[in-house]
Order: sequence, then structure tokens, then C-alpha cells
Amino acid sequence: MLKKILLFSLIWIVLASCSKKEERYVPKPKGFNRLDLPPHAYQKLTQPHPYTFEISKFAEALPDTFRTAGKDWIFINYPQFKANIQITYKEIGNNPALLKSYIDDSYKLASKHQIRASAIQEQRVMSKTGKTAILFKIEGDVPSPYQFYTTDSTKHFMRGAIYFPTATKNDSLAPVIDYLQKDMIQLLNTLDWR
Repeated sequence: MLKKILLFSLIWIVLASCSKKEERYVPKPKGFNRLDLPPHAYQKLTQPHPYTFEISKFAEALPDTFRTAGKDWIFINYPQFKANIQITYKEIGNNPALLKSYIDDSYKLASKHQIRASAIQEQRVMSKTGKTAILFKIEGDVPSPYQFYTTDSTKHFMRGAIYFPTATKNDSLAPVIDYLQKDMIQLLNTLDWR
């Protein structure tokens, strides 16, 4: 008799649990950081280099600390975004072979991202001051989504690249990338050689 009661109780519990609405637990979707971007505001680069341009008031120009850095290489550092625009400058000395090697290096550095890039777009842009620049937009999860180079073909050569030393996916960084791209265009539009 006890066995029948236990069996009946077990069957009743199973049937009762099947008749209830089943609650489903779904994990929360992954959230993204909220980014409060300041309005664009610029100031003239005051450091003594063979070039001058405007940088964001929310950035600071720091000397490039890499072992191979030249004396006029700088980082335009954005501490709040953990990002940099690295500026490398080289003198050409009216040497066409040297100019060609600098341009080739710029293409090689942009193409190094092909492993992780979904696309690399090259665009020739004319600045407001009449200078021509080649702009590379590198799409995908790459550490440098924009790069450029500009030159006067005889004396000055400058290359720039936006860098994020972080593993965050670039779709999460899209607002910051767009923000820095506008600052990079402002840099090109206000560039003057000294």
C-alpha cells in the first residue's frame, strides 16, 4: 500500500509539474559602453616641428616613444578614448627615390591589416589648404581603422594613423572612430609645412 501511495504521489508531482507554464530564462544581451563624445574643438599645435596643424583640445601631443621614432614623430593622444593618432614625419630632400620608398612604406603598412580587414578603401582627398593626401579606410577588427599620407613631393612627407591599443571590437568603437576621423581630417585641412 505504501508503494502505491508513493507511486501515485510521484506520478501526481510529474503531472503537476508538466501542467504549469514553463518559465524560460534568457541571458541578457551583451551591453555596450556608453560613450559621451565632447564637441569638436581645436587648437594649434605649438611644438616646434617642420609642420603645424590643429589638434583637438581634448588631446595632447606627446613625443613618439618607439625606439625607431624620428625626432619629429608624435602621438596625438586621446586619454579618454585610449587612442592615438601617430604622426611620422620624414624629410625628402628633393630625392624622388626617397619619396617613392616612403610612399611604398605607407602602402605596405596599410596592407599589413589585410589579414584582419574586411576591406581597405583608398581615397585621394584635397585639403582646404590645397594639399593632396591619400586616405586609407581599413574596415574590420583592426587596430588602425584610418591611415593617411601627404607630401609636397620635394621636402616634406607625413604619415598618420589612428591606433587603438585595445582588443575591443571596432563596431563598438564606431562612434569614437568617426570622431577621431573628423579630427584627422581637421589635421589635414589645417596642415602647413614650415
